[in-house]
Amino acid sequence: MIRITQMKLPVTHTKEALKEKIAKTLRCGKLPFTYEIRRQSLDARHKNDKKFVYTVDVFFQDEKKISKKVYNNNIMSIKEEPYHFPKPGEESLDFPPVIVGSGPAGIFCAWYLARAGYRPIVLERGEEARKRQERVNDFWKNGILDPDSNVQFGEGGAGTFSDGKLNTLVKDSFGRNQEVLKRFVEAGASPEILYQQKPHLGTDVLVRIVETLRHQIEEMGGSFRFRSKVTDLRIEQGALKAVVINETEVLPASVCVLAIGHSARDTFGMLHDRGICMEPKSFAVGLRIEHPQKLINEELYGEPENEILGAASYKVTHTCKNGRGVYSFCMCPGGFVVNASSEPGMLAVNGMSYQARDGENANSALIVTVTPEDFPEEGPLGGIAFQRLLEKRAWEAGKGKIPVQTFKDYRMHQASVSFGTVCPKIKGAYTLSDVRSILPKEIGDSIEEGILSFGEKLKGFDREDALLSGVESRTSSPVRMVRDKDLAANIRGIYPCGEGAGYAGGITSAAMDGIKIAESISKKYRNF
Repeated sequence: MIRITQMKLPVTHTKEALKEKIAKTLRCGKLPFTYEIRRQSLDARHKNDKKFVYTVDVFFQDEKKISKKVYNNNIMSIKEEPYHFPKPGEESLDFPPVIVGSGPAGIFCAWYLARAGYRPIVLERGEEARKRQERVNDFWKNGILDPDSNVQFGEGGAGTFSDGKLNTLVKDSFGRNQEVLKRFVEAGASPEILYQQKPHLGTDVLVRIVETLRHQIEEMGGSFRFRSKVTDLRIEQGALKAVVINETEVLPASVCVLAIGHSARDTFGMLHDRGICMEPKSFAVGLRIEHPQKLINEELYGEPENEILGAASYKVTHTCKNGRGVYSFCMCPGGFVVNASSEPGMLAVNGMSYQARDGENANSALIVTVTPEDFPEEGPLGGIAFQRLLEKRAWEAGKGKIPVQTFKDYRMHQASVSFGTVCPKIKGAYTLSDVRSILPKEIGDSIEEGILSFGEKLKGFDREDALLSGVESRTSSPVRMVRDKDLAANIRGIYPCGEGAGYAGGITSAAMDGIKIAESISKKYRNF
């Protein structure tokens, strides 16, 4: 096939115009061809002349008929190898692999193991996606928290109640990234996610997709058990013998994948007690900021709305005078701030968008990296102690509701008593408060300096009535479980996996890590 890169067309172009552009670029006349879009990105540097930039693969019945004269740095003949899952190994398995957690890492690990004939058992402490959705909606409405089924725990993992972003910075030469996107499309996602620069699914679509993936796994021989929290491990002579469910049931197992997510703090504690080697990990904390979506659109598109491009998203970074870096994270165009708490007496926030991204406000996290030197306790669980400290302060600041503050009052170190023209778009109860008081001084100062800096890049970002809410403390895992070259832990049969284990950051990278773990298990063990 022939790959063309850096091919630009106006954002209003038609499919016919794209095909004509391909034919003209390759000078192929009326020679028949088909094509596949591999990437579509937006060039909005000239707001009155916005363009889509394409990478396309073009297929001819006889590629030799295309003149070599057209080949250059942007036009080349390539051969792409398809993704291959490894053949089963030789070591026998007495029991099916157990996968703890049904977030993207756990689901994708289970999907590939099930297809390869390993009959995995997925244990999930929370509920099925639809029951979980009802539970979360009830929490946002009435404030009644279920510690085991909430925004963090349940089928689909924490990503189910997010924007559903599928872009990743992980370098991938094995085709796992494309495999993840293909699985999502086959489960009901739009085919456009296969090539969009910043693909997303949306919370409303994710629920249906994770259910479909579960049904596919079950049809291939896998099984799911909900409300099944792993509370202990049985280990003998350095090897896994069983997992304990809900403190009473003992399930024999010789292979267990720990895809527990970054918020399973009680599970981290149990694993540490059982001798799983882990270490503290840097992560980031901060606040959510809300602006009118039309302001962001105007700054990035040059117009308040654009039906073709949808809601605009941004990425901003700044290095502060104190040496700290502050940056935007998990930007949710046309979305909502959500109460993402999972422990009583503590409060954390996240961002969420529906597929249409048609909400009134844009929101994103503004976060500052913290290291083990910032943690109040030493040891592998020091970052968890730091998170809990901030979340307890957030709970107290809002008396159980999400605390909200205008940027003007944030700069003046005073609690807000009224909103400006920006009205909060929040899932869950909220109240005006002093959000800055939640954060350590150095982090609070960094966020103020960052917002003022971002206002120089995006006009209006530092407006006085921009809204800040907190605390954003679940950006990534505060723990990393140590893995060897075969991706296994120091206890034989244990495979740390995904974002909670410290090896991913987002839906796609977690799913890719799940596939990697499935590959490692397949290389070693015979299937059933």
